[in-house]
Amino acid sequence: MATGRTHRPATRSRGIPEATVARLPLYLRALTALSERSVPTVSSEELAAAAGVNSAKLRKDFSYLGSYGTRGVGYDVEYLVYQISRELGLTQDWPVVIVGIGNLGAALANYGGFASRGFRVAALIDADPAMAGTPVAGIPVQHADDLEKIVGDNGVSIGVISTPAGAAQQVCDRLVAAGVTSILNFAPTVLSVPDGVDVRKVDLSIELQILAFHEQRKAGEDVVEGSPDQAAPPVRAATGNRKGPDGDMPAVMPA
Repeated sequence: MATGRTHRPATRSRGIPEATVARLPLYLRALTALSERSVPTVSSEELAAAAGVNSAKLRKDFSYLGSYGTRGVGYDVEYLVYQISRELGLTQDWPVVIVGIGNLGAALANYGGFASRGFRVAALIDADPAMAGTPVAGIPVQHADDLEKIVGDNGVSIGVISTPAGAAQQVCDRLVAAGVTSILNFAPTVLSVPDGVDVRKVDLSIELQILAFHEQRKAGEDVVEGSPDQAAPPVRAATGNRKGPDGDMPAVMPA
């Protein structure tokens, strides 16, 4: 689901594989839920099940952090929350700018999980002059003409792009030129970035197409197991309000 260049000298110098880094947020989410229930310790098996991985992989991942747990007791939940948060860089405040305040951008701006996970939405930017000054999630939208100044004034290093595909690369280029070094891309297009800039891509349509593939396979298996006279359902053209590759995407919330 997420693709793009990576540039993580800090974690690489510590010998933490990228696959492990990608699983750390899953562990943190599970641990945070345990912490909110005042659970003091958790076994590797319980935590692995909550995070959706196997316990051997979890223990290997935690060994890169220098955390091995206590036999017969398990892992200290609060300490692991701190340890993983520190490794992910979440013990500091990260200002984020969202560019493209359509349905999706507005949904992201309203997402309450950013603040609780170490991210602060510092600014909302849109190219539509009619949007300027309009409050979204309590933050006034600013015009795209001021993008570079906004990034500089707020010390932004992480940008979120939720524009139509046709505008995404230009927005990306401007963000990078302004000093942004990490980009979360929701636009349905592949971005080109220079070395040293990280891009994580979230493409909802691709994820749905993968699910459709699995559904089709399951339906095919049902036909094989059922009556030989059964025919696979016809493929229907997609319907909905989407206007095309550059059209509005449905409002969604991050996991």
